[in-house]
Amino acid sequence: MNRYEHSTPLLHFCLFFFLLCPLVFSQLPSNQRTTMINILSEALINNTDLSWDVTTDPCSWNGVTCTHGSLPITEISLSGFSLSSSDFLPLLCQIDSLVSLDLSNNSLASIPDGFITDCGKIGGLQLLNISRNRLDGPLPPFHGFVGLQFLDLSFNFLSGNIGLQLEGLVALKSLNLSVNLFNGLIPTNLGKAMALEQLQLSKNSFERGIPDQIIDYQNLTLVDLSVNMLSGPVPDRIGDLYKLEVLILSTNNLSGKIPETLLSIKSLSRFAANQNNFEGTIPSGLTRFLRNLDLSYNKLSGSIPSEILSPSNLQTVDLSYNLLEGPVPSNISQNMIRLRLGSNLLNGPIPSAAFGTLEKLMYLELENNRLTGSVPPALGSCRNLMLLSLAGNKLNGALPGQLGGLSQLQVMKLQSNKLVGEIPVEITQLQKLSTLNISWNSLNGSIPSAISSLQSLTFLHLQGNHLSGLIPNTIVNMGSLLELQLGGNQLSGQIPRMPVTLQIALNLSTNLLEGPIPKSLLQLTALEVLDLSNNNLSGEIPTGLTQMAALTTLLLSNNQLSGTISKSNPWLTFDANGNKDLINATKSNTPPKSAKKGKSVTAALAIGFAAALFAAGVVIGVAVSISRRYYRVNDEQSQSAEDLPPPRVLQGNLLTANAIHRSNIDFTKAMEAVADPSNIQLKTKFSTYYKAIMPSGSSYFVKRINWSDKIFQLGSHDKFWRELEVLGKLSNSNVMTPLAYVLTVDNAYLFYEFAPKGTLFDILHGSSGNALDWASRYSIAVGVAQGLAFLHGCTCGPILLLDPSSTNIMLKSLKEPQVGDIELYKVIDPSKSTGSLSMVAGSVGYIPPEYAYTMRVTMAGNVYSFGVVLLELLTGKRAVSEGTELAKWVLSNSGKQDKWDRILDSNVSRTSLAIRSQMLAVLKVALGCVNVSPDARPKMKNVLRMLLNAR
Repeated sequence: MNRYEHSTPLLHFCLFFFLLCPLVFSQLPSNQRTTMINILSEALINNTDLSWDVTTDPCSWNGVTCTHGSLPITEISLSGFSLSSSDFLPLLCQIDSLVSLDLSNNSLASIPDGFITDCGKIGGLQLLNISRNRLDGPLPPFHGFVGLQFLDLSFNFLSGNIGLQLEGLVALKSLNLSVNLFNGLIPTNLGKAMALEQLQLSKNSFERGIPDQIIDYQNLTLVDLSVNMLSGPVPDRIGDLYKLEVLILSTNNLSGKIPETLLSIKSLSRFAANQNNFEGTIPSGLTRFLRNLDLSYNKLSGSIPSEILSPSNLQTVDLSYNLLEGPVPSNISQNMIRLRLGSNLLNGPIPSAAFGTLEKLMYLELENNRLTGSVPPALGSCRNLMLLSLAGNKLNGALPGQLGGLSQLQVMKLQSNKLVGEIPVEITQLQKLSTLNISWNSLNGSIPSAISSLQSLTFLHLQGNHLSGLIPNTIVNMGSLLELQLGGNQLSGQIPRMPVTLQIALNLSTNLLEGPIPKSLLQLTALEVLDLSNNNLSGEIPTGLTQMAALTTLLLSNNQLSGTISKSNPWLTFDANGNKDLINATKSNTPPKSAKKGKSVTAALAIGFAAALFAAGVVIGVAVSISRRYYRVNDEQSQSAEDLPPPRVLQGNLLTANAIHRSNIDFTKAMEAVADPSNIQLKTKFSTYYKAIMPSGSSYFVKRINWSDKIFQLGSHDKFWRELEVLGKLSNSNVMTPLAYVLTVDNAYLFYEFAPKGTLFDILHGSSGNALDWASRYSIAVGVAQGLAFLHGCTCGPILLLDPSSTNIMLKSLKEPQVGDIELYKVIDPSKSTGSLSMVAGSVGYIPPEYAYTMRVTMAGNVYSFGVVLLELLTGKRAVSEGTELAKWVLSNSGKQDKWDRILDSNVSRTSLAIRSQMLAVLKVALGCVNVSPDARPKMKNVLRMLLNAR
């Protein structure tokens, strides 16, 4: 008789007595097993994500950890299981052996009193995590909990003052209450034993000063009080925190001087106090032990201490936007990676010797000061420099050809100086350069024809110089160019063919150009601004030029044009003054009075310079907005009043041709669903997802976007409809395409198929992530790649994702992913954002490194973000963990291929040699996707091909 035949009677016995059978092979105490079954049957029976099987030992259930196999339960993690009811929580407290309880990433709205009472009696409970839920109201008093060391209630809606609620937590080491609605004073009763090591209270509304009592917690290593409403000085006693490693006070209203007592904290590696009202001088010796210092956006004055940049441990320093004066220190750390001293009152020359040996320096920003002298040739020795900004100073002399040796340079900004001489041909060697701005100088000579070799260049600004000669015919070969500014020079000859990629602007005004306006300009179908004014152009205006679909501004004034002006688009700003032989046959676009050409030239230059200053102001304003509003985007939009009537529908339309969806979708029922906050399934950077059950019983996602926010405004509802109609016709199983939409006064609601498994982030990083086998992970990777490749290759033009991340990948099943938020590329106007640039940049950890300089969403950037998703699937880690970006961690550990095994999720890779081999092959693809250089990343269709070959 074989082994199977021997076991059959026992199996039958277990099927009939499943409650008794596990006791035969389990040592789990019977009371704990009964409790777990009660939790399952009373609260979680309908939660399919848990996959709890009553016939098996609870120690084998997802999220349940026991000591040494089947001994008492020590850890329960129900993170990311879409739990909304809190009624079952007190049952968990009957597991008196609990050490760790993780309820994060759910939809829990309250903490029952019974939970606090019962769990407070568990002396061994060390960790309680209820972060990223919907908890509201005041912080409950935590009585008992004598062993609790880690308490995380961040990313909720808790409010009110914090008094004595946490006083009894005698063992508390880590407290995280960030991103809530707390107000009043900073709490000081945080455990009578003063054992606290980490205090995170950022992004609340705490006010008044930093209490002196906080200094009594002598074990503190991390203090984050950023993004609150704190005022007054920093206590001088701060120096008594001799174990402090990180101090973050950013984005408050703190004032006074930077306390010199910080100099005595030898363990302090990061100090950030940017965006406050600090004044006075920078204490000498402040950076003696620091690695990172950020004091930007304050009112600091005086000179920069000569030794402040020199300590060898120093890596990043940001002193921009202050009132600092005097010279740039000549002693700079050899390990400096980023140095920002812009927008101050610094004067004197740039110390040439200081930059001759800074091989690790990647970002140098000295713009908007009063620096004089020449651009140091020694800057060419900073081989890893990616950003060089010296704009808005008084630099003179010629551009050094040595800058052509900066092979990693992506952005060069030298505008608004007094530079002379010709553009050095060595500049054309910078193959990674995406932005070149040397406008508003006194450069002469011709534009090098070799400039067309800069194939990565997207912004070329040469206006306001003394450049002469012809515009190189080779400029048409610059296949990445979005904006070309050549106005205010002495360029002559005819207008050559231009790159069809131009979108933002083509400015050739105030030159000596002649001949006809070339018909080839009609090929620039995406161009928004065309300025050919103040030249010697002749002939007729090409038919169709005034009716180009994307064109918003067309300036042809002060030329020698003739013929008749044809009808123009109603939205077009059009000026053809100063063309005496040009007849305007239309009445709707009568140009204003003509001006003399000489005055027009002067006016054009003045307007151009004013526009440049205005643009700089806008950039500064947006930069302030980034850090002041970055962390509020999700949470402010997610609050909704209760018991509100359903939104009043102004317009509703079906987009899908699918008969089933067309018969199922009921707009009235959907509006009832979005009026109830309990139907919220997901909140993303841009929108809120609701679950709406139709009269037919079918479920749909209804996504709300805030129509009243200017970032979503498209000028009219009709344009919004036209954009969505195109997207609704897309057909790909791995792309979430809109099925219908509804417009109300304040919001737009889009309908999608329901994805019952939620987001990839929840599945991968919740407690079920460990159970996500390689077959599922691989299927998800291929599916997402198929979706992105389809979007990038759409016949209607590439559709890019503004926030490609695991949060925006929905799962119909564990092997059926769908890429979401595809409409945002069409309906969002980044230039009108009332929030921060992060609204467009995407989620931290997924943002490609070049975005900081290009500020442009690209296919290469999408590939980078997808590479991060691949790394999440391979490692099981989040995109950002403990302050470190996953991509950077993987790249730093991938130098030797024989060490790649350490990167992989060992729970998956050790399953079999075949799976390990496949994972290593996919890792190779991921490393290519997250390459620092956008040019080195493969196209999505090639990524898909490589993934398919990996198996």
